[in-house]
Parts: sequence; C-alpha cells; structure tokens
Amino acid sequence: MNLLKILKKSIIDSQLYVSLMGTLFAVFFMEEQNTFRLPSVVLIFITYFSGYLYTKYQHTKYFFKILMLNGVAGIICAFLIYHNHNEIRLVKWFVIVVLGLLYNSFFLDVYIRKIPLLKVFYVGLVWALVNCWLTLPEFNFPIFFISLFFITALVLPFDIRDMKRDTVQTFPMLIGVQNTKYIAYLLIFMSNIIAILYLTPHYSIPFFLSGIISYIFIYFSENERSDAYFSFGVETCSALPFLFLLIMEYF
Repeated sequence: MNLLKILKKSIIDSQLYVSLMGTLFAVFFMEEQNTFRLPSVVLIFITYFSGYLYTKYQHTKYFFKILMLNGVAGIICAFLIYHNHNEIRLVKWFVIVVLGLLYNSFFLDVYIRKIPLLKVFYVGLVWALVNCWLTLPEFNFPIFFISLFFITALVLPFDIRDMKRDTVQTFPMLIGVQNTKYIAYLLIFMSNIIAILYLTPHYSIPFFLSGIISYIFIYFSENERSDAYFSFGVETCSALPFLFLLIMEYF
C-alpha cells in the first residue's frame, strides 16, 4: 500500500505520468506519418510537463519556482526547435503554448477552464494540435479529428470524478453521468471510424483495440471510484495506441 502511495505521489501527482501518456499518444501519429525524431519527442514531453505543472501549482507557494522552471523549459524547447527544426515549428509551438496559458491562468479575468462545458473540448484541441500540426509540415485534418474526439472522450470521465467538487458546470452535472458516458462512447466511435478510413490497418488496428479498452474504462467510471482509477487507468488509454503498435511489431 505504501508503495502505491509513493508511486502515485512521485509519478502521477508530479504530472510525469500524464505528460508521458500525451507524448506516447503523439509518438503513435509520428510513427504513422514517418516523422519520428527524438528531439520532437523531448520537445513534446517538456511542453506537456511544464504546462501541467503550471496548471497544478498556480495557487500554491511553489508557483514562483514553477514559473522559473517553466522559463528554463521554454529556453530548452526553443533551443531544441532552433537546432533541429525551423522557424515555422517555433511559431507552431508558441501558439500551442499560448493556448495552454489561456486554458487556466489566474491573471486572466476569464479563462477556458471557467467556461462551462468547454474544458473537455479544449484539452482535446490542444492535444490534437500537437499531433496534427506541430510535428507535421502541413495541418492533417484526419489526425486532428481522430485526436480531438479520442482525447475529449477520455477527459469526460475526469468530469465524472470531479462532479461533486467542480465549481463550473460540466456535462455530468448538466445531463448526468450516464448521458455523459454516451457522449464519450460516441466520440470514441467517431474517432475509430475516422482512424479505420484514414489509417492503414497496421495503425488502425492498434487504435481500434485502444478504443475498446477505453470503452471499458469509461463504462466503469463512477464518482465513487478512487482517484488512481482515473489518474492511472483512464490516463493510460491515451498511450494504448502506441503500446498496441509495439506489441504488434515486436511480439
């Protein structure tokens, strides 16, 4: 039990885990588009990690230290882009960072997280832009919608988890838990349909299998479940396409 608490505090609560899951989700599409490069992977991980730290520690005594850390992270990211990519990639990265700041910044009068029902789609939007725009020479609409629908569906269970403590109206609060699950099922279905139509079987099959596992986790999502169910179980679903791809290739 103590080991589980240590793992939760050091990996999940530190935002390392969600950052890794988001990065592996991006790697899946980088592999599919044949654009995999290690500097890009490091760039995406640092961007996710610094962004989630910024969101988590805004109203704490650690915020100034987090700002300093994010400043260093920004310099590292700019260095990675400058030496491995081009100015256009730097502009794309900057736009995504600004979108992340608009999501949850206390110095703004109104930020995205305060707007009812918008949060889940906005998170999906930012992750989708990383996959379909940041790492590619041109905007890829199929990958955008695959990512947008899939990640939005996976954010909805977190609204179910937080429905008794959220101060902004969310889908579970407005239409109930079961109807929220129906929306998530539909989004997963739409994402899988686009993946089957657009991706080759080598990539659509891992994504389809990931959709099935995601359905199961969404089905069993309840407000009473432990935080680990969502922060570890549901969060892992975003890395499943890449993990199933590895299994198909090497086993």
